[in-house]
Amino acid sequence: MAQTLSEQILSRAAGRPVSAGEVVTVNVDLVMMHDSLSPSIIRVLHEELGAERVWDPQRVAVVIDHVAPAASVQTAEKQAEVRRWVRAQGIAHLFDVGRGISHPVLVEEGLARPGMVIVGSDSHSTAYGCVGAFGTGMGTTDIALAAATGRTWFRVPETVLVRARGRFRPGVSAKDLALKAARLLRADGATYAAVEWHGVEFLSVMERMTLATLSIEVGAKAGIVPPTGLLQTIPEWLRVEEGARYSRVVEIDLDDLEPQVSAPHTVDNVTDLRDLGRVAVDVVYLGTCTNGHYEDMAAAARILRGRRLAPGVRMLVVPASAQALQMAAEDGTLATLLAAGATIGTPGCGACIGRHMGVLAPGEVCLFTGNRNFRGRMGSPEARIYLASPEVAAATALTGYITHPQEVVEARYAEP
Repeated sequence: MAQTLSEQILSRAAGRPVSAGEVVTVNVDLVMMHDSLSPSIIRVLHEELGAERVWDPQRVAVVIDHVAPAASVQTAEKQAEVRRWVRAQGIAHLFDVGRGISHPVLVEEGLARPGMVIVGSDSHSTAYGCVGAFGTGMGTTDIALAAATGRTWFRVPETVLVRARGRFRPGVSAKDLALKAARLLRADGATYAAVEWHGVEFLSVMERMTLATLSIEVGAKAGIVPPTGLLQTIPEWLRVEEGARYSRVVEIDLDDLEPQVSAPHTVDNVTDLRDLGRVAVDVVYLGTCTNGHYEDMAAAARILRGRRLAPGVRMLVVPASAQALQMAAEDGTLATLLAAGATIGTPGCGACIGRHMGVLAPGEVCLFTGNRNFRGRMGSPEARIYLASPEVAAATALTGYITHPQEVVEARYAEP
């Protein structure tokens, strides 16, 4: 019987064929822990579960990314505690301050690979689906148990298929596809399902990560892009199978897709940019695991080149990883962003969770390339957050209001 990608991966991990709806215990390939939850995971692991050591120190990755660098003495103490624990356990993979956000880092390091089961202490661990892995976020106790035993349980999810056709028009990119899917599915449209993204084999791995990370915003347990076209070795058993059963199919024509904007205060509150009206902004924030990659910075730089930010607009750029920052430095992308007036932050999660590095004041409006615009997410609950693509972010930074990228591109060509 034909299987979805999730069914194939979980079948391998369970050691037998499984199908949607079954409850199964599976072997885990990788456990990811980040700085914000690691102290509580460590406590549960030792005090509640009675485990002295993790099951395999080669298959646990610890990343200090959420509040990096530390923003308070208390945070610094907790991070120091995590570093001591990592050394004592002999854990092979510690990615410290400045290396970047866990999801792109584990992909860049080759730790996340097609066909793996990866569980992480971050809800956006669906990101690992960008390489055809079954990635999902879990809470403290479940992550502690997986780290102690190398096993966990799932109800095998139903699968929602998002099928894209065509190619993006100028000024439109993967973020617009993801937001369009959220617009159609709504926040609960794929609750505890897996979302498979088909027809996007032309996207880079980090552009695919944009789709995988935003899968959680429609309630998904996992978001998986078929690994077609990746440089990594793909298991022979992992492939899209004709006749696999999907609980819902959503078709999106990229040839007709317009830039999408998610308005406050829910991710699925999405509209075409042209229907939004004139929305003035105070801050443009380019970053996060969703859109802080090299490709995103380069896309913004192409629009910003030779221009300056609008008066009164602040633009913060926080690269998703040190590798992305290095690439942007080497080809002049970083210099272009700086020349335009942008401020560059330490690779990591930055202000995405409202802890430091650019939190919003009451009444401020932010155009954000991240993944969530909940009330109070990035600082004051009286601030307003709009989600959009890096291209829209760059255009907005130049005009001071949420702007279609082609508006500023055409204005450039019209200049004498």
